[in-house]
Amino acid sequence: MTTAPEAFLAREAEICYAVMAHVTDYDVWHAHEEDVTVDIVVNTLKKNTDVAQRTIQKLVENLREDSTCNCQNALENAFITHKDAMSPATIKKLGPLVNRYLK
Repeated sequence: MTTAPEAFLAREAEICYAVMAHVTDYDVWHAHEEDVTVDIVVNTLKKNTDVAQRTIQKLVENLREDSTCNCQNALENAFITHKDAMSPATIKKLGPLVNRYLK
C-alpha cells in the first residue's frame, strides 16, 4: 500500500500532510523471516501504536506555533494556462480550490 494518492490530493488542496508508516510483518517479501501469524501481527501492531503515540506526543511538544511552510500556497504557480484563456466553466469548476489565484 502507498499513500501517494493522499499526498497528491493534500498537495492539490494546499494542506500540510505527513505520513507515519509502520511495518507489521516481513514474510511476504523477506525469505528468511518466519511465517506470519495473527498473534505476531497484533503484537507488532500494539508496539507500533505505542511508538506512534509517543512520536506524536513529542511532535506536539516541539511543534512551533509560528512555523510556516509553502503548502498553503502550493498551487500559486501551478497554472500553465493563463486565466484569460480559461472558460468561465473551468474557472467555476476550479474555483473552490484556486479562486484566490484566479482573481
